[in-house]
Amino acid sequence: MRATKFTALAAATVFAISLAACGSDTDESSSGGATAAAPTMTSAAPSMAPSMSTDMVSFGPGCAAVPTDPANAGSFEAMGKVPVATAASGNPLLSTLVTAVKKAGLVDSLNSADGITVFAPTNDAFAKIPKATLDKVLADKKTLTSILTYHVVPGKLTPQDLAGTHKTLQGQDLTVTGSGEDFKVGADSASVVCGNVQTANANVYIIDSVLMPKS
Repeated sequence: MRATKFTALAAATVFAISLAACGSDTDESSSGGATAAAPTMTSAAPSMAPSMSTDMVSFGPGCAAVPTDPANAGSFEAMGKVPVATAASGNPLLSTLVTAVKKAGLVDSLNSADGITVFAPTNDAFAKIPKATLDKVLADKKTLTSILTYHVVPGKLTPQDLAGTHKTLQGQDLTVTGSGEDFKVGADSASVVCGNVQTANANVYIIDSVLMPKS
């Protein structure tokens, strides 16, 4: 009887140890599976980021003058949420251009356009024009409209698409040369000082000279 009891007790002990071992293996493999899955999810996120950031990034020395506070209407983030004429009105580099656009009555036309590229002269670009000449142009709506629409091209041109000859809204062709982050625009070779600025309906390339169509 004693041998029988001892045998039964030993068998129960072995069975209990076996169950514990199985449970331990299951827990470890489950834990190991969770640990292995985490790097897979983590590594997927960075692979998506470069293509998005490359398409959206602005470039050029003039970009340093753009406000960095997202709450500022002239910041890249704020400009990206509104149409182009509204976006320009918040940018400290473009106040003279905004005045010209208003005088020409082009605010609504630019804001409602479905995908355009705008070459936007800075305040310093307009300052290169003698004041008497600039005042005369600003007072002549037909001439002003012709000049301003010469700065607008249909379609949202990325930096990769920028070089080449493009038909402007004014009707004449506009040629852009260069590559990477170095571009010249028009016969007067205006330089892009802050390029690929995003607005809700346009890509903006801020330039250092006013472009003049052929008369």
